[in-house]
Amino acid sequence: MKMYYDDDADPQALAGSRVTILGYGSQGHAHAQNLRDSGYQVRVGLRPSSSSRAQALADGFQVDDPVTAARDADVVMVLIPDHDQAALFADGLTEVLRPGCLLLFAHGFSIHYGTVIPPRDCDVAMVAPKAPGHMVRACFVDQIGCPALLAVHQDVTGRAKQRALAYARGLGSTKAGVLETTFKEETETDLFGEQAVLCGGVTALITAAFETLTEAGYQPELAYFECLHELKLIVDLIYQGGLSLMRYSVSDTAEFGDYVSGPVIVDEHVREQMRGVLHRIQSGSFAERWIDENRSGRHDFLAQRQSHSEHPIETVGKKLRAQMSWIQPVAAVPQSPGAVAAEESPTVEATPEVAVS
Repeated sequence: MKMYYDDDADPQALAGSRVTILGYGSQGHAHAQNLRDSGYQVRVGLRPSSSSRAQALADGFQVDDPVTAARDADVVMVLIPDHDQAALFADGLTEVLRPGCLLLFAHGFSIHYGTVIPPRDCDVAMVAPKAPGHMVRACFVDQIGCPALLAVHQDVTGRAKQRALAYARGLGSTKAGVLETTFKEETETDLFGEQAVLCGGVTALITAAFETLTEAGYQPELAYFECLHELKLIVDLIYQGGLSLMRYSVSDTAEFGDYVSGPVIVDEHVREQMRGVLHRIQSGSFAERWIDENRSGRHDFLAQRQSHSEHPIETVGKKLRAQMSWIQPVAAVPQSPGAVAAEESPTVEATPEVAVS
């Protein structure tokens, strides 16, 4: 493991650099504001139809279409959704990137799976904060920073790592620590974590537990409290002190149930299925499926989104959360295509976020 801190990052590596941030959503607004506050000249690139344009302008940034914004930049950070990046590069971004510029990503998907082929005459690196955008911004303002990952894919100038570290310092991340990795490792572990635990695993486990209780005749409201609502209490304990703090904090009965029933639920069959998920990520078959889904109109993806939004656990949860003003419940989650995308829409900041990319 190699961690970098403030003393390892020389801001002179990017002295006088013009920085373009492509996207102004969850991550984009934080990168743009943090880099500007660190003394860099920052411009934002957004499509004319972007819902983020008004906010970026209100925040005092020069906003142009992505290709125009990147034309004279020394540093270009790509913070638009993975599935939109290939089209952006094909629509003119590749041609305007200056020789020797630093092309940055906050997730390795497009480079690792080859949907984007960067110009051979520019540095290509990754600076990926391990926190949602509002936390990246808040930690910067509080002068504590949030951790980030760093990787170098292409080093034309011989200074790619130094320049990426300077960017990470401007973002505030070297105060907390920047962990060196590779595009391959970041992409594959990120996708696996999302699918096996953070999104796929957790939502499937919650839903299955809810259905098990309601099918057995228990009140859906009680099933919601026991299988979903209280999960935050457990996760917060794990977040603060690992599994040990959680087990210390719960009752002995709950701890014993953890030991005897956890391995029954997550048995060797589940572990084998996890290995299959990892294999599909490593082989590129998941990436191919996601790319094909977007090329064909996202019909299955949108149908899945709609179907899951109509599950009884969502109906019951909406009713119960409306009575919990202390959690600042979201009254209506947008369902239209593209209504909420972490990289595009700053409105996602109004909801709790999980740093999954």
